[in-house]
Amino acid sequence: MPTTYSNTIEALQTEGFALLPDLLRPEETAALLDGIEAAPATGPSFRRSQDLFAIRQVVSEIPALGSVLAKSALPRLLSALFPAGSRLVKSIYFDKPPHSNWLVAWHQDLMINVDRKANLPGFGPWTSKPEGVAVLPPPAVLDDIVTIRLHLDDCDADNGALKVVPGSHRAGVLLAAELPAYTKESVTCAVPAGGAMLMKPLLLHASSRSTSGRSRRVLHLEFSSVELPGGVQWREQQELI
Repeated sequence: MPTTYSNTIEALQTEGFALLPDLLRPEETAALLDGIEAAPATGPSFRRSQDLFAIRQVVSEIPALGSVLAKSALPRLLSALFPAGSRLVKSIYFDKPPHSNWLVAWHQDLMINVDRKANLPGFGPWTSKPEGVAVLPPPAVLDDIVTIRLHLDDCDADNGALKVVPGSHRAGVLLAAELPAYTKESVTCAVPAGGAMLMKPLLLHASSRSTSGRSRRVLHLEFSSVELPGGVQWREQQELI
């Protein structure tokens, strides 16, 4: 494990999140933005409204992003997080425009995207949406996932930075009625452009309405080393390193 990431991994395990303020170089951040802005922004994976611009499966939709990420410090970080190897299993681009004023309530990221429904012990409930099938997997699958949010703009409390409850990932899957007992202990995670926020799926998190005129553009990447059983595959899986 590279010594430069030992504290990051310890924080991720104990607190459920960690911040790396300079994972990307400025030119890499600019290249990612250039690739996104050059995309045609049409098709089922693109969602655009006056309050949100999002791209599902963004690394597949815009292959140039993968080339930038592969040459950045991200592969070295992934090698530290997953010594036996990992794969990208979800990628989403979020653009919260300056005029947008939506919030995201407290929640955990419980569902994974898969290629099909199957009768698998410990998996369920299942959902089917136009974009595909998702399922709540067993705890061991969720525990293996690491989300890496690459910030393409400076992000703080004024433009919708994530709020998290440190250590809440250790409580397992929580019921809605249990959330208020945890969310009193939240902290806001400010991250500069080019920085990364790492988090576990079961970490309680939310974001407030923006009160500034600044964008909040984020590349949301999820990685795992797990092979799913029964022939089921991650719907979006891709090797970056």
